[in-house]
Amino acid sequence: MEKKDPYASLRIKEFNIFLLVRFLLVFGWSMQFIVIEWQVYSITKDPLSIGIIGLMEIIPAFTMALFAGHIVDQKEKRNLLAICTAAFSLISLGLFLLTTENVLVNWSTNSILYAIYALVFFGGFLRSFFGPTIFSLVALLVPKNIYQNAATWSTSTWKTASVSGALSGGFLISLIGVDVTLCLVFVLVMLSLAFTFLISKKPILNKKLGEPMIQSLKAGLEFVFKNKVILGVLTLDMIAVLFGGTVAILSVFAQDVLKVGSEGFGILNASISMGSIVTMFITTYIPINKKTGIKMLVSVFVFGLSIIGFGLSSIFWVSILALFISGAADGISMVIRQTILQLETPDHMRGRVGSVNSMFVGSSNELGAFESGLAAKLMGPVVAVVFGGTMTLITVVTTGIINPTLRKLDLTKDLEEQENME
Repeated sequence: MEKKDPYASLRIKEFNIFLLVRFLLVFGWSMQFIVIEWQVYSITKDPLSIGIIGLMEIIPAFTMALFAGHIVDQKEKRNLLAICTAAFSLISLGLFLLTTENVLVNWSTNSILYAIYALVFFGGFLRSFFGPTIFSLVALLVPKNIYQNAATWSTSTWKTASVSGALSGGFLISLIGVDVTLCLVFVLVMLSLAFTFLISKKPILNKKLGEPMIQSLKAGLEFVFKNKVILGVLTLDMIAVLFGGTVAILSVFAQDVLKVGSEGFGILNASISMGSIVTMFITTYIPINKKTGIKMLVSVFVFGLSIIGFGLSSIFWVSILALFISGAADGISMVIRQTILQLETPDHMRGRVGSVNSMFVGSSNELGAFESGLAAKLMGPVVAVVFGGTMTLITVVTTGIINPTLRKLDLTKDLEEQENME
């Protein structure tokens, strides 16, 4: 058997540019999110106020997702990504201005808080377009026979940028301040926009241009809900992210539970980042095609266990280890999910399937932030995290029992067919 090239997709110039664009954008977005969480909690000392940040983002992201998927399938993807990035730069600029000394001195706390929520709400609207646009663009940059490799690098880049952005945000808060950090985010977004134009325009593969929106949306939903594998994977990840997420209240743990300050806050995020980096290298060398369903279930189960371990820990290094394991396990499950979606989704329907993916998983990040903030307020942060991890474990076991199609999934045949196409 021919040895697989773990760097196959990285030998394509435009895919490398795409990874750079995605890294800069997600790195800046994640840094911005963590800094705003810190700022909001610092001025309110209310964990529910952090949860509301997630709620403000999920409302437009969830309600607009299907419409966004329809638009993505009808439009050219490179330019659509550029438009979304340009709009996001305005949000970054606005948040920077809201944290400057002049605004902090002259505006009331509530005025600043409501303005932040308004900008986050607009960001949620843009998120509904980002997900399906990026999902669709990946398939246009690489041949089908290396979809798994491309999905691995793309997902690992996203995950690494996400958590390392949060890590950097935690450190930069103490080094250069909240306002300068947010100014840096604006610079990163503008760089991402500039590099986007190094990617050429791509053909629109949807043959039903001008199709009525209701009919288009119905077709996308029917495809997802009739595919037991896709539906099972999306549901599993949604519940895990919804209840097992701890990033939203890491600032509470850093300040009030572990008492390690902003530096410790950055280290906690760094542990997740390191787990994701390990995942990136493991999944490029070790194939996930054999017993794919079992690997998915096991990775999410380990994620749930590590979250419980983090919640119960009062020792800093144990908390770091638990988050490292959670980052690695979550990264593996994400790579598997993205590979399945890329292989199972027809080219003309990628925008709509990507939008459903955003509704199930992408939006659950923000809803999970709200759930974590609310649970921390009602139960306390430790009980809230342990409860979330327990719900994740229950979901994995239940999914494995009621969805044998997912449990028995093996992508060996599908991947071999894709490799033989070229």
